[in-house]
Amino acid sequence: MIFSFGEKVKRLHNELEQFMVEQVYPAEAIYEQQLNEQATRWSDVPPVMEELKAKARQRGLWNLFLPDSELGGGLTNLEYAPLCEWMGRSIIGPEVFNCNAPDTGNMEVLERYGTEEQKKRWLEPLLKGEIRSCFSMTEPDVASSDATNIEASIIRDGAEYVINGRKWWSSGAGDPRCKIAIVMGKTNPDAPRHEQQSMILVPLHTKGVKIERMLPVFGYDHAPHGHGELTFTDVRVPASNILLGEGKGFAIAQGRLGPGRIHHCMRLIGAAERALEILCKRVRDREAFGKRLAEQGVIGEWIAESRVEIEQARLLTLKAAYMMDTVGNKEAKAEIAMIKIVAPSMALKVIDRAIQALGGAGVSGDYPLAAHWANARTLRLADGPDEVHKAQLAKLELRKYSERGREITNV
Repeated sequence: MIFSFGEKVKRLHNELEQFMVEQVYPAEAIYEQQLNEQATRWSDVPPVMEELKAKARQRGLWNLFLPDSELGGGLTNLEYAPLCEWMGRSIIGPEVFNCNAPDTGNMEVLERYGTEEQKKRWLEPLLKGEIRSCFSMTEPDVASSDATNIEASIIRDGAEYVINGRKWWSSGAGDPRCKIAIVMGKTNPDAPRHEQQSMILVPLHTKGVKIERMLPVFGYDHAPHGHGELTFTDVRVPASNILLGEGKGFAIAQGRLGPGRIHHCMRLIGAAERALEILCKRVRDREAFGKRLAEQGVIGEWIAESRVEIEQARLLTLKAAYMMDTVGNKEAKAEIAMIKIVAPSMALKVIDRAIQALGGAGVSGDYPLAAHWANARTLRLADGPDEVHKAQLAKLELRKYSERGREITNV
């Protein structure tokens, strides 16, 4: 494996790094100020975000996440990795470049599995950054880490489907620009376990769709994006809104979550890099007990450990991206599981050290560390908790040693 990049990627990397430092970092405080000046934090999008998006699009820093497609940046997963990492240095960064979750995953689903009609109605405005979307899979009443537990129903009734169920952690649902939800539910409870589920497109303005509440994360509401708890009560949509066909929901979910997981890991590496940068700058300038913090032995250990852990996570992420590009997501499932286990925990450790070094400033809103820590902690759960990935990884490893090819299933 050779992790080298061509001139196009190097150019994009330099331009994106410059844009982040000159445009995005200074806009972070402005974004929060404009958000707080609104009638409610959910009523509109801070104007600075749309200004940044226009500038990014003008410079060609747009839709870089979508590989092997004329609709996106045309980059491989490996080529996208260093760019996504830089976006992840800022909480608002990914949206500036139209590379934010869950829209990236939803756009990939529509691009891969959508009909021409579905693409025209929903994918095109998403790619233009004109609307937002949410992904409604997780449910409060079942252990949703096992997607086959999903209980929401999607029942065919003539030329329509009727949806009933309760979802939560539908990220993006609170955004005033959110117009479409991809909803996962059961179309046939009697089918084989992994063929019971389907995915369907549900416009959020449809009768029977209700946002019950927005869910904070460690006190952060993430407005105007947010994470919604939604109810679907006798919601009717055309049968043409089904994605790929009945019984394909689990397969679509697996295809969607692979790229989504690696994108999260790329962004987490960026968050960890920024945390280490903040730590190093801070300890060089402040003194305690007669010497600079940088000269305190424990601080040096934190810096060294952080650099090692970031590099390890980055190399593992690049390997997973390389595997996805060369042998496909299915064959790279072990590598994807590994990075999803490693990256969030690594970011939490690095960010926590930075918070500790900054003291009271670290937990304040004056620095992005607390927000990044809260985001990283959620990613030990989102797109599958650590324990699920570890169980899958152990099973794959043990399978190498099974007798006569017999699969080991009880892990």
